[in-house]
Parts: sequence; C-alpha cells; structure tokens
Amino acid sequence: MKYYIIAGEASGDLHGSNLMKALKAKDPNADIRFWGGDLMQQAGGTLVRHYKEMAFMGFLEVLMNLGTIAKAIKFCKADIQEFQPDIIVFIDYSGFNLRIAKWAKALGFKTNYYISPQIWASREGRIKDIKRDIDAMHVILPFEKDFYEKKHGYPVNFVGHPLIDAISDRSPVNEQNFRKENNLDPDKQIIALLPGSRKQEVQKMLTLMLSVIKDFSDYQFVIAGAPSLDRDFYQPFLKNPNVSFVTNKTYDLLSIAYAALVTSGTATLETAIFKVPQVVCYRANWLSYQIAKRIITLEYISLVNLIMGKEVVKELIQNDLTTKNIQTELNKILKGPARTAQIQAYDELEKKLGGKGASENAATRIIENV
Repeated sequence: MKYYIIAGEASGDLHGSNLMKALKAKDPNADIRFWGGDLMQQAGGTLVRHYKEMAFMGFLEVLMNLGTIAKAIKFCKADIQEFQPDIIVFIDYSGFNLRIAKWAKALGFKTNYYISPQIWASREGRIKDIKRDIDAMHVILPFEKDFYEKKHGYPVNFVGHPLIDAISDRSPVNEQNFRKENNLDPDKQIIALLPGSRKQEVQKMLTLMLSVIKDFSDYQFVIAGAPSLDRDFYQPFLKNPNVSFVTNKTYDLLSIAYAALVTSGTATLETAIFKVPQVVCYRANWLSYQIAKRIITLEYISLVNLIMGKEVVKELIQNDLTTKNIQTELNKILKGPARTAQIQAYDELEKKLGGKGASENAATRIIENV
C-alpha cells in the first residue's frame, strides 16, 4: 500500500520513524512518502520536506511566517494528489495537519491521526474538525481516550506511548566510554540541560538554566544539543569550563544523568522514563504567553504532571522561572525526600503509559483502517 505521513517536529520524526518500521514489518510492499526528518529518512521511504524548514515556535513567529506556511500547504496538497496514497497519516503538528486533513477528506482520501492534536489543552472546538475530517484517531496518552470518548463521543484507539519503545529498544551506553568520548569529567555527577530544539527557545532557556552554574560547582552541566541545530549555535553557551555539550545523544546523556533542567514538552516525559529527577522550565515571549494564558485551560504544562493528574515535577513557568527559583528547586531534587518522591512517581507513570508496543499497535490499526 501507499502511505503518506506528515510529521513536523523532532518528536514526530522519532515516532514517525518507529511507525514506518512497524508498517514495513506488517506490509512488506509499503511505499511511504513523508514529511519528517533524518530518523524517518533512515527508516526508508521518500522524504518530501524536512521539518527544519517548518520549525516555527509561538504565535508571533507563526504570524511572521504565514506566507511560507501557505506555500508549504499548497505544495503538500499537490504532492499528495500526485502520489495518490491509500492512506494519509498525520503525526501531531496540528496547525498544518488539520488543514491538510480537511482538504484530503473532502477529496476522499483515507485519513488517520497518530498522536493527537492537544485539543484537550486549548481550542477544544477543533473536535468538530477532527470528527469531520479524521477517519481514525490513535492516541498515546491514557487520559486522551476518556477525553475523546466520554466527553465528545468520538471513538479513538489508545495504542500506548511510543517513547516506551524508543527508549527500551536502545542499546545501553557505557558510561565510562561516553564520558571519555565527549570530554566529560570522569567523576562529577551530571545535570543534563534539555533546552528544546528551536533557536528562539534554546537561547532563552539556556541563558536561564546556566545562570545557576556557580551554585553547583560539584556537578557538571551538560547541554543536550538538538539535531536540528549546529554546534556553532551553542558555542556562546560553552565558555564556562563546567559546561559541556553533546549533540544528538540526548538518550545516552539521560541514561547517565543525575538530575535535569528540562524545557516543557516531550522531553519532560523522556526524562521521567529514564528516571531522572527534573525541574521543568518554560518561558515564552510576552505576547505568546499572554495569548496562551487565555486559551490554555490546563492546570499543568508538563506531560508528567498531566498524565499523573498531580504535581510530580516542579514547573517554573514565565515569571516564576528565575535564577533563584531554579537554584531552590534543583537543590531539592539533588538529595532528600523530593528526589525520592519523583523517582517513585515515575514508576507509576510508566505503568499508566501502557507498556511496550505502541508503534506496532498503531501500525496494525492504520492498516486495518485502509
């Protein structure tokens, strides 16, 4: 069969690549054309456009790039028509994907969504579009099934979270070799810094995260570089001898980290699955924050707390994200009851995520839906 897959971010590239592997295992004749990144390209298929070309963050940046987005939507529609897939699979990236879905459904294409748009967080009214335009929804967060089915009467498939597969299937890292290869101190415990993947976001977050270095000289801070950004971009943040850098090795880094400062997003869940105590950090530009504050109705912003339905990890958001607060909260998770409580809660979290097999489950459902 012919599959057209659209992912627009680094996390979508990861989950898309595992989905592609599962589709090929179940359908040896799978012909896959996709929007995504390096991982999806390694899984095989034809890359149409890399997500780096569409990595716009926040309301203001999106507004400034509306022309580019409009051209991309037009190109995507033309490419789909030429390819004539048996099914289109959308992965997250709702602003773009829901526009394509409306057009595709009207033309009679089969539409599946893997990794739901976060309409439970904001713009819940988009449920009408999803009911109209999406033939099947495959969700990865346990509370999403109740949200769709009980609240909105729209049946969905809970397939489990693909991060469980991505993390459990990786080869274990040799800590001693990893430290040596990346010029890390052989003895100091590591505080991992996960500042995000977009330039605007990373610059803001790293400046704040690194403002506490002097207070934690017994530890080494290691920045997890995003695959979408060059090392030169990070160079201004590497002037302190107690700050190191690794790129495209986030999972290896988390597997040996003692604690972490993490920008809100999928990385908070990845950090939790690796059982690393964390402080969640987030600050947007003033306009984006003011808009978001008015349309997002959630009590928490991190996936860890949302899934658990309580505060497991501390969230420092906007004006609360200060050097003093980072210092205070980081100290709490380096030793003592707060550290122990987080690690214990992570075990419960992993059970809620449904265990291994998400990519395979999603692939099965997608093939059945054609």
